[in-house]
Amino acid sequence: MKTRTKARGVALQALYELDIAQHPIGRVLKERIDAAGLDDSTVTFIRKIVLGVWPLVDELDTFISEHAPEWPLDQVAIIDRNIIRLALWEFAVDNETPLKVAINEAVELAKVYGSDSAPRFVNGVLGSLADRQNEIQQAFKRDE
Repeated sequence: MKTRTKARGVALQALYELDIAQHPIGRVLKERIDAAGLDDSTVTFIRKIVLGVWPLVDELDTFISEHAPEWPLDQVAIIDRNIIRLALWEFAVDNETPLKVAINEAVELAKVYGSDSAPRFVNGVLGSLADRQNEIQQAFKRDE
């Protein structure tokens, strides 16, 4: 498994724990990172994702809700919700991961961590969000 893919998996686990258990973010990051045993640059990437996504959950969820109206966000599987948040943050806020890479990585995470239908669901929601990438990026820039 590629290093960044593994890092996204660890970040996803941390986001999942934060979402479901509301443990302190510092403790969650330390435990997930210690358990993974990764190099410093990978740890930096994990921290960047989690510390980037978690404070923006409400804003990210607003955009996600607009693109999955048939699935109220509180009814979307927690893992799927966090995969979508992570990918959306990567291509609309962080802007360092190309759109297609962010979506592909999210679909791969959904294959590993989600249900059988998760990859298709994640791909569909992110495809809709991708169509509005510039608009979403501008919204996040205004909020800075």
